[in-house]
Amino acid sequence: MKIVSGAQTGVDRAALDAALESHNPAGGWCPQGRTAEDGIIPEIYPVTELPNAGYRERTKQNVIDSDATLIIYFATLSGGTLFTADCCHELNKPHLLIDADKRSVEDAAEEVLSFIKRHKVTVLNVAGPRASGDARAYGYAKQLVLTTLSEL
Repeated sequence: MKIVSGAQTGVDRAALDAALESHNPAGGWCPQGRTAEDGIIPEIYPVTELPNAGYRERTKQNVIDSDATLIIYFATLSGGTLFTADCCHELNKPHLLIDADKRSVEDAAEEVLSFIKRHKVTVLNVAGPRASGDARAYGYAKQLVLTTLSEL
């Protein structure tokens, strides 16, 4: 299972960290200049700059290049997380919404595993709020992706 994201702080980096920690392939597109809310995306993250692109363009390209998208959010879809869901709808790509306010990591992992099997996913895009959007984003997403990958 390859995990991709845009390498923004929060959910994106948590997903990449979980993939790298569990020795799964990782990647995805990031904005030109490797920009994120905390500055330049560290080289440890194996993402590729999308030429002449910002956040929205890289988000859409990650949806396009993945088999499906896991969208983690807390109570309300907003900002780039909402845009990701819109891209999935527009491109008719499978996606799973997980409201982390209502789902334990264990319950969410069961749903993600079922989704992956149902859609025969080999490349999973993971998206959700950046660290400044919700302080819980990184921890929840990392545990969810690690748990899911360990059960595949």
